[in-house]
Amino acid sequence: MPVTIKDVARAAGVSPATVSRTLATPELVHAETRRRVQQAVDALGYKPNRAARGLITGRTGNLGLIVPDLTNPFFPGVVKGVQTRAREFDYAVFLADTDEDPTAEADVVRNLSKQVDGIILCSPRMSEEELRSLTGETPMVMLNRRVGRMPSVTVNSADGIRQAVAHLTALGHRRIAYVPGPKLSWSNRERLRALRQCCAAAGVELVETGNVAPQFAGGVAAADQVLASGVTAVLGYNDLVAVGMLSRFAARGVAVPERISVMGFDDIVLSEMVNPSLTTLAQPKEQTGRAGVDLLLQLLADPEGTLPRRELESQLMVRNSTGPAPSS
Repeated sequence: MPVTIKDVARAAGVSPATVSRTLATPELVHAETRRRVQQAVDALGYKPNRAARGLITGRTGNLGLIVPDLTNPFFPGVVKGVQTRAREFDYAVFLADTDEDPTAEADVVRNLSKQVDGIILCSPRMSEEELRSLTGETPMVMLNRRVGRMPSVTVNSADGIRQAVAHLTALGHRRIAYVPGPKLSWSNRERLRALRQCCAAAGVELVETGNVAPQFAGGVAAADQVLASGVTAVLGYNDLVAVGMLSRFAARGVAVPERISVMGFDDIVLSEMVNPSLTTLAQPKEQTGRAGVDLLLQLLADPEGTLPRRELESQLMVRNSTGPAPSS
């Protein structure tokens, strides 16, 4: 037979109402009573009924997670971090994919807000005005995006780009290209801004190509333009774009890294599996997801408190796709 709240109450020597209050609002219960109730819960293996708990707390026990493209290998790592952390706090996660459509993002937020206690928006493509307009719909935390004082988890793009440029200049590269991703991507804008600053400071010429889709095909499409520019190194918006360029270079018989060095961003699993293995800037994907849950739960616990923010660090992963600049 399943363990009931009455069983827990009997074991702890308190009323069922006290057990409910302890599980819902422990801060309102005496410390000794909390200890006895928790001891009984652990001993009996009691699992609170989610629906019943929702009637008491006014919470659903659900969190929403919205990503722009689940086929991009970057996002499953974030999803795993969110789900793992949410499970530790007994939350379920509702996942939605918006297919890189900013209009769909706003619709999903509005629809999902009726079913969850809060939403984590990963790499949202919406404008700042649209994001601000949604803040009243439900508590929200953003990943890989920063808007005003809204709660967010971001990666230190400036330091990551500094590592990338330092690596390439140490190899003798003085003319490098950047293949940008979606125009609406905040991460893309931050990387480009940091690249312009770091290249200028290092005396490196930066060639910017046209924006591409953040996919393998985007890198394939950009590769010929990169070669025509005469650069000796190129950074792709993400690893998928970089791997697409590697594929096109191989098809044209262009040696990597002897003729051109290639770098990506994110450090997806594929980056170690391609030949040559891809030099990249590793983004802490699972850590980003866990931090997003922590900030959202902090926001739910104290809606009037200081809006939380976190900035994580990226790490340069040097592999075989980068090498010394060709001498001529």
